[in-house]
Amino acid sequence: MDTELDGPNIGWLGIFRLGLVQAALGAIVILTTSTLNRVMVVELALPASLPGALVGWHYAVQLSRPRWGYGSDVGGRRAPWIIGGMVTLAIGAIGAAASTALMATETVAGILCAVLAFFVIGVGVGAAGTNLLALLATHTKPARKAAAAAITWIMMIVGFIITAGVAGAMLEPFSLGRLVQVTTIVSLVAVAVAALAVWGVEGRHAGLRTGSDAAKGAFIATFKEVWSEAQARRFTIFVFVSMLAYSAQDLILEPFAGLIYGYTPGESTSLAGIQNMGVLLGMIVTAVLGTVVGKSRARFMRQWTIFGCFASAIALAALCAAAIIGPTWPLQPTVFGLGLANGAFAVAAIGSMMTLASAGAEGREGTRMGLWGAAQAIAFGIGGFLGASALDVTRAVFAETAPAFAAVFAVEGVLFIVAAGCAAWVGKSSGDDTHIPALPSAELIAAE
Repeated sequence: MDTELDGPNIGWLGIFRLGLVQAALGAIVILTTSTLNRVMVVELALPASLPGALVGWHYAVQLSRPRWGYGSDVGGRRAPWIIGGMVTLAIGAIGAAASTALMATETVAGILCAVLAFFVIGVGVGAAGTNLLALLATHTKPARKAAAAAITWIMMIVGFIITAGVAGAMLEPFSLGRLVQVTTIVSLVAVAVAALAVWGVEGRHAGLRTGSDAAKGAFIATFKEVWSEAQARRFTIFVFVSMLAYSAQDLILEPFAGLIYGYTPGESTSLAGIQNMGVLLGMIVTAVLGTVVGKSRARFMRQWTIFGCFASAIALAALCAAAIIGPTWPLQPTVFGLGLANGAFAVAAIGSMMTLASAGAEGREGTRMGLWGAAQAIAFGIGGFLGASALDVTRAVFAETAPAFAAVFAVEGVLFIVAAGCAAWVGKSSGDDTHIPALPSAELIAAE
């Protein structure tokens, strides 16, 4: 069994190590996009559109993702970008928590500080996330790419779950000072884990890939070339629509639990952990099923992506019922089911992404990952802001909170149905016989 990198390729241990980076990144992100927005809306009684705008702003900053990926394409090294991005992300997260605490006494000053903090968060996520995926796509054998995608995303969800549980417990009894302390501790631990995980993975082979002449072309020309690729363009559209659907409830689920079900900050943070447990199980089930399908794994991945989108729409219909019926509805199983469906389509889509990143002209992996990351960022920014803003508008129209939440959940369900159609469109562009490998069996891992 290999350990780090065998030749220019990352071995299984190397893949798990990079998965720790993804887990560390997710640990910080879940606090900034879930817990802080709930505190602003519930504890500070600020409009839901405020955290929606802040999170949307940090996604807008991530439009620079193609440039971060292009930079590492040219230099041929991803690790410095990953470590630098994680440090930047941690600084932004701590600043965001401190800004939220400041809003309690100096609202305007706190908001201005938060704008700067979320800018820093966007830079950090873009630099670290894009180049982590580019490193995996570049140095992972074709037969392992889907496995690498599944493993790293599963570990990210594990990071979500652990952070939600631990941070949720640490936040009780809640205070704004405790919020800053918990965010600081989580951020520092995450940076340490990421730095240790990535250290040396790429260093052994520093001279193997220093950036191709093609990658050293002008950024705009390179970006246009990638966009001209039919598969890359269609997959970008799918990523945008599916992430728009996913993100519409991202900023309102915890406020929903607090306003309709009376959850405390710690309880609503733990609810996010339950959702991510569902995502984790959905990913694992999809990966396992992928090992037993026939030769046409691309067809399986496409069909499973479509199934996951439709299942997500059904789960959102159940959340509509939860909003209307109220506290007697089983909220936790419903949120778990939504996560299960999300995980099913996500791991199939990520497997396709890892494979398509190396399709087309050589030396463009970082740029392609940056393009898809930018599409995701745009979708998350628009979806999060529109979801939060729609909540404010519908609350004013209905003069009640429950119908407002139900309306937003219903629109998100429709978007998932549209995303299913986009997934079918991507499949037609690549063909059913494209090889998208599944997770390896335990016997294969042991043999190596």
